Amino acid sequence: MKAVRNVPPGGVRVEEVDEPSGDGVLITVLSVGICASDFWYLSMGSKQIAGHEIAGVTDDGRAVSVEAMFGCGTCDVCRSGDRNRCVRGPLDVLGMTMDGGMSERFLVPERALVELPAGLDARDASLVEPGSVAWHACVRGQVGPDTRVAIVGAGAIGLLTAASAKSMGAAEVAIEARHRHQIAACEQLGAGEPAGVYDVVIETGGTESALHRSVELARTGGTVVYIGVYESIEKWPYMESFTREVALVPAIGYRGLGAAREFDNVARMLAAAPDLADLLITHRFPLKDAPEAFAVARDKSRGVFRVVVHPNDTL
Repeated sequence: MKAVRNVPPGGVRVEEVDEPSGDGVLITVLSVGICASDFWYLSMGSKQIAGHEIAGVTDDGRAVSVEAMFGCGTCDVCRSGDRNRCVRGPLDVLGMTMDGGMSERFLVPERALVELPAGLDARDASLVEPGSVAWHACVRGQVGPDTRVAIVGAGAIGLLTAASAKSMGAAEVAIEARHRHQIAACEQLGAGEPAGVYDVVIETGGTESALHRSVELARTGGTVVYIGVYESIEKWPYMESFTREVALVPAIGYRGLGAAREFDNVARMLAAAPDLADLLITHRFPLKDAPEAFAVARDKSRGVFRVVVHPNDTL
């Protein structure tokens, strides 16, 4: 079968690989999103098959998305639904330390499969994974009907965070955007520019300046949730948060069990708002054009939110 292999420091190639075998459920992959993390994995030297934002169809006909944080499945935190906190988490990373799903077929633990609701096409459902990261950040910030929320960073994660906060009934949602296409997308979502201070500020940019700006936007006694992954940071906003008791709360991944399964919540959100996929998936490519897809995803001047590769679709 064909798959997309990481070729560090910054490229990928399409190659023939063995069919997956072993325990798990085999899916025919229909969509895989390209995330900023994919470029980080390349910079770290990964030579694995790329891709962690995955959706497809099982051999028995189920349309599914894939929780990319498998966890060990047996420890206490995994059994509680917190696979994002499993000790194996930093070691078993799809597309970085183990093969991801940007391939024609992919083998998945049953526990990591989430069936899609009616109204959500598997070709759009690669958005469920980044959407669940955004949803989890809102949960960590305890977003609710009386909450004023600001988001720093208007990429795909930022926009999905805004959609999640709105789904949770936030009283106000604002996004700080930099680029013209981002501002237009924020307006389409009904999210204005930040003004004043907010109960919860969610940082999605992954930069030191974005973190400091998030603390500035938080009210005294408010909360900053940071999703961003910082390769290096010279000055943590210690004094700014300390003097106003602004809580700095990390959010990594998503929960995955029972009623608290955040993938299900996001899948329902996307099914109920099909315009979100149209807004966020700005470019689509067949598997053979994956190198071009990665080049487009890297070039923010093209108005990119999410680039999606379709391994079993010639488009």
